[in-house]
Amino acid sequence: MKPTIDGVAIKNLRLIPDERGWLMEILRCDDAIFEKFGQVYCTTAYPGVVKAWHYHKKQTDNFTCVHGMMKVALYDAREDSPTRGNLMEFFVGEKNPILISVPPGVYHGFKGIGTETAFFVSIPTLPYSYDDPDEFRLPPDTNEIPYDWGLTPGLKHG
Repeated sequence: MKPTIDGVAIKNLRLIPDERGWLMEILRCDDAIFEKFGQVYCTTAYPGVVKAWHYHKKQTDNFTCVHGMMKVALYDAREDSPTRGNLMEFFVGEKNPILISVPPGVYHGFKGIGTETAFFVSIPTLPYSYDDPDEFRLPPDTNEIPYDWGLTPGLKHG
């Protein structure tokens, strides 16, 4: 069995195709993992680019990759967690449409994989605060997290 992280939830997403294209519901207010709405945003990662590590003290992040593919890694650094020190890794996107719900205190990051830009949609439970951001960061190659993103020396990542 793969390691788990306490409080992390996964929702399998369903694609509904027809002759015009397809529809995919990502997060609904009647989903078991829905907490509350903060905002919705989209970010991208070019192939091979890593955006990691960060965690939040207040908000839960809910995210998926809607175009392309991403490797997502989570690390539980919470001192009071029964799963402290556990890592989880997912491949998310068109070939594996899932929503990942990450509770406060769990580090997370992602890497664009494949040959095209990956589009990442995030639905955090709180809006971004420009005056007091709820973001706490470490570089992708930190020694504090035992994870290897496969970074190429000399290239800027993060």
